[in-house]
Amino acid sequence: MSRGNSFRVQPVNAQTLRPEEAAGIVYKKLSYLPKENQYIRKDTERIDPVQTLISRFIRYHRDLKRREPSVSLDWKITLADYLGVNESIKKDRYPGSSTLQNNPLTPDVEAIRELNRHQRQELVDLLVSIYAPKQKKLNLPTIQTESIPEFFQPTPTIGPSLSKPGDADLLK
Repeated sequence: MSRGNSFRVQPVNAQTLRPEEAAGIVYKKLSYLPKENQYIRKDTERIDPVQTLISRFIRYHRDLKRREPSVSLDWKITLADYLGVNESIKKDRYPGSSTLQNNPLTPDVEAIRELNRHQRQELVDLLVSIYAPKQKKLNLPTIQTESIPEFFQPTPTIGPSLSKPGDADLLK
């Protein structure tokens, strides 16, 4: 699968899209992701099928850590939490810990760790495309460098340039 626009979906306002709805979009596009939705709710003593790995992942990212859902780097930081290379995830605060009979943190972390780098990148790209507002292209005027006199065109420099004879006269 190419990375370009393969995950383009209509972006929505992050405040109106519930994590379960966003997770549904993710599972439609990335069907290989495990759902991890076999957990029993404490109050109903029934399986809650909308409590999925991805809905909890989104809740952790957005609600618990208060990270921006439209920023790719923020999603990568959340992945780093799950991979154990950033912040440790507190078991008692993890989404589902208070509503499900068994805390899903350990199996969720294992499921994320089983994803390869490409799958994790696909997940990040898709989540950003779901939550990011459409980028407006700036219509900046283009400059035709052929019409600019040669002495105005910048010359690329690597490091500081050495002075040339007569440069001191420029300070007068």
